[in-house]
Amino acid sequence: MASSITISPELPPNDVILLRNLADDIERCQRCQQNSGPPSSNGSANKPPGGIAKRNSSASGQGAASGTSEHYISPPRDEGDLSRMRALNDPASQDFEPTVFSSVDLPDLERRFDVVMVTHLIFYFTTSFPSAIWLYYHFTYLHGILHFAMQFYYLGTYTLMMHQHIHGGGILRKGSGIVHLFDVLFPYITDPLMGHTWNTYYYHHVKHHHVEGNGPDDLSSTLRYQRDDVWHFLHYVGRFYFFVWLDLPLYFLRKDRSAFGLKTFFWEVSNYITIFTLFRINSRPTLFVFLLPLMLMRAGLMVGNWGQHALVDPDEPDSDYRSSITLIDVPSNRYCFNDGYHTSHHLNPRRHWREHPVHFLANKGVYSAEHALVFHGIDYLEITVRILLHHYDYLAARLVPIGDRQIAMTMAERADMLRRCTRRFSEEEIAQKFRGGADGAAAVQGNGKANGSANGKVNGKAK
Repeated sequence: MASSITISPELPPNDVILLRNLADDIERCQRCQQNSGPPSSNGSANKPPGGIAKRNSSASGQGAASGTSEHYISPPRDEGDLSRMRALNDPASQDFEPTVFSSVDLPDLERRFDVVMVTHLIFYFTTSFPSAIWLYYHFTYLHGILHFAMQFYYLGTYTLMMHQHIHGGGILRKGSGIVHLFDVLFPYITDPLMGHTWNTYYYHHVKHHHVEGNGPDDLSSTLRYQRDDVWHFLHYVGRFYFFVWLDLPLYFLRKDRSAFGLKTFFWEVSNYITIFTLFRINSRPTLFVFLLPLMLMRAGLMVGNWGQHALVDPDEPDSDYRSSITLIDVPSNRYCFNDGYHTSHHLNPRRHWREHPVHFLANKGVYSAEHALVFHGIDYLEITVRILLHHYDYLAARLVPIGDRQIAMTMAERADMLRRCTRRFSEEEIAQKFRGGADGAAAVQGNGKANGSANGKVNGKAK
């Protein structure tokens, strides 16, 4: 096992398989480099500096990038690991493990379907919902504080459950009319309890962020910010915090999507009016039930998005592989439905959350050729904090190097690479790298989806 890679016993099974596979790659590559000398500075013989390696879209991803010299990779081992990972996700396999609770794996459970969403809905409707009602009936500050603490614990997992909901058109089976109706309506009850305003997450994330893909017209884009500057970070969070109710509708109007703009404005403002009315009627429970979760969630969403898109390659910022990262960690993947696989999610927003580790391993060659960034044992919140504190040495130690070039780097070189990825882009650079600037890039990227990837991109790069 590579000495710098630690595997938490709390990681989901597929994460353990993947991390062991990558650690084995590192050990094999280091042995090869010791025997044959360091690789070329570009990590390949035929790839220009900063350029994107050519890809064979018909390949599985192992060695799909031409010009790489990853002779240390073991195809039989990779195929064996992929078979194990796929079996864990296949209800027809005897090795299938249904996900019933986020915190544990149940290999011996007889059920042959994924029920974790139902489990969480039961949690929320037997704890959050009755607790909120009781606060309005009989308020005490102790209950209010305990209720908010409970919501604080729920917020991350709930938000990523709703992430599956907005991308998949629901989280429950569509067979029963009553079940489907509940699937459509329950967010109007639980979203405000968890700090979300009605439908804003859907319109901002699905209809806006995944169309723009952290590009120039993305309201949550990190491109124009120096990502390790606290003041830039506060400006970034503050804009969303106070002005999303106006910015997002205006964005849709600029894009000639007036229906989305009007719906976003209606739902956002109606949510504010509802909370304001409840506050006028009974301020104390409203503070703990609705206002504090809203204030926390608004900040949390942008802190997380900063961590997901703070490290942007200065040469290819329009590539999903180079403008987002992958985390193999417990909080993101055990408790938040594999949220750590952000690159995989941007490549295909509708990919089922259990398939992200499988996709990564099946396309490891492409990730390596693209010099994608993979970390372990750290979540997005800590990524954000460490970047703002300029703890690049720590981040370098958390990096899981993939491909000849990254593996050959010293810790200092990895830290310098990460520091370079936080640099602010000038308007001239944006105009050059996004082919005509913000409007031109968004016009290209907003044309739809191609080959299962969002943003009008093919193979992770704007066409």
